[in-house]
Amino acid sequence: MRTLNPRGKTLVDLWLASELLSARIDHTLGAVHGIGYVEFMVLYQLAHSPGLRMRRVDLATAIGRTASGVTRLLRPMEKTGLVARDSSDRDARVSLVTLTPAGRQRLEDALSTMNELGQRLTQSVGDSQLDSTAAALAILRD
Repeated sequence: MRTLNPRGKTLVDLWLASELLSARIDHTLGAVHGIGYVEFMVLYQLAHSPGLRMRRVDLATAIGRTASGVTRLLRPMEKTGLVARDSSDRDARVSLVTLTPAGRQRLEDALSTMNELGQRLTQSVGDSQLDSTAAALAILRD
């Protein structure tokens, strides 16, 4: 049986680290704010978009999900008032997602938790290591 070379092993290690971190973040955000990591990312992306709204397909791309996956994800978020459905002034076929005031507040609260969690989880990592990791991840994302 073939084995992974060091770069292939790095991909496996990145996947595992990502899954473990996601589970930990998911648990913490859920326990404290009643949202998961993916919902947090939706709120975060919307908060940093022009007019606090995005097309569903653009939101899906921004969080690494499919358009249909985002549609399923948004339904409960709409019901709880974190996001709202909107239509485009230019094209009625385009579905937009808007961040609501309740969503903004939930995000603000969750940002504090994420910052504290980030501090705690990376306390043994030096600043230069964090910078190198961020640079490598940016390259891999592109």
